[in-house]
Amino acid sequence: MIEARGLSKRFHDRKRGEIRAVDNVSFTCHPGRIYGLLGANGAGKTTTLRMLATILEPTDGTAIVCGHDVVEQPEKVRANVGFLSTATALYPRLTAQELVEYFGRLNGLDEPTLKKRVDDIFNRLDMNGFRERRCDKLSTGMKQKTSIARTLVHDPPVMIFDEPTTGLDVMTARAIITFISDCRDHGKAIIFSTHIMSEVERLCDHIGIIHEGKLMADGTVSELRAKYAEHNLEEIIVKVVGPLLKNSEA
Repeated sequence: MIEARGLSKRFHDRKRGEIRAVDNVSFTCHPGRIYGLLGANGAGKTTTLRMLATILEPTDGTAIVCGHDVVEQPEKVRANVGFLSTATALYPRLTAQELVEYFGRLNGLDEPTLKKRVDDIFNRLDMNGFRERRCDKLSTGMKQKTSIARTLVHDPPVMIFDEPTTGLDVMTARAIITFISDCRDHGKAIIFSTHIMSEVERLCDHIGIIHEGKLMADGTVSELRAKYAEHNLEEIIVKVVGPLLKNSEA
């Protein structure tokens, strides 16, 4: 399970002073569920995800991931989390298979387990056609699939996806969305950030809408539709965030 407890992150900017990138955010995500974190660019989504993955340390608050505190036990959290960011950052001289195997060994997999995991994930993501191709020769979609494979090769119970289909063609994006859905069906607890509302409707059991670092709405899709009397998720976001934008401009 993932439980954010009053997560906050402040940065200092020379010109603007203190910036509250994330401000007292709390939510939960249970095994076998997908929590969608929605918001505009700069709303605080990625900062929140990075704190959950222990890449950033919270200024205030904490989160519990698989029973481990992200502040007090970050190494145990990392062992249970797969975090996929928008930047693939693959080592160019390794093949797709070599890269995934390398990360499997970093995560302590023995060779028989590693082989089984690599074969399984390459089959599920339809990656066998470029197993032996160097990463610098891969297409954008192939790189994203390889990045997912290396992130999840150790089969973590918690998965965090930060806009995993951005810039991908329809077929590659569809394959990745199907894979994420399969992971949910296998009992993973998943945090999912995207700007694509069709992905939210297909995947997310629960969503949170974040704006200027604050979690402004939280609930199932059906609950938010009932609360805001809108069926379209984009319109719901506008209803949640719109008044705040008007107040800031006043």
